[in-house]
Amino acid sequence: MNVTLLATIGAIIIIGLASYAGYLLLKLKRQKALQAHHQMLAIEKRNANIFDSVNVLCMAGINGQCDLSEASIRIYCIMDYVQGEQRVEDFDQAYPALSELYHTVKDMARGEERQALPKRERMQQNLARMKAESRLNDAIVEELKGLQQRIAPLNNQINIQLV
Repeated sequence: MNVTLLATIGAIIIIGLASYAGYLLLKLKRQKALQAHHQMLAIEKRNANIFDSVNVLCMAGINGQCDLSEASIRIYCIMDYVQGEQRVEDFDQAYPALSELYHTVKDMARGEERQALPKRERMQQNLARMKAESRLNDAIVEELKGLQQRIAPLNNQINIQLV
């Protein structure tokens, strides 16, 4: 009788522990799914903010409110931060004129560094930048319009509320 009683108590303990382990595994699975969902929402919100900024930069470039070289630098750099399926994998191939202008002006001095340059060197950089801008102007404006149309449906601002 003692053996039967001990076996029953042992079986009850084992069943209880197995049930608790199953409960914990189910809870862990739900938690991972919730984390993945929140991560996806965070990526979408971040991408929406990026696309909003890119839209503003495209508008400024198209309307001539911003130098095309400045727009190309900002757009090229900010598009690198897009995550997920909406990421432009090969920006250089998708937008060759923007990329060419970016690669032309990316190493030119800006701000205080530019002011420290000799006047002759500043003028040479200005001339190179202006030549590239005027040569690529029409192509860049068309690419900006295309980029703006591409990101317009992706620019869905999401209000995230934690539950």
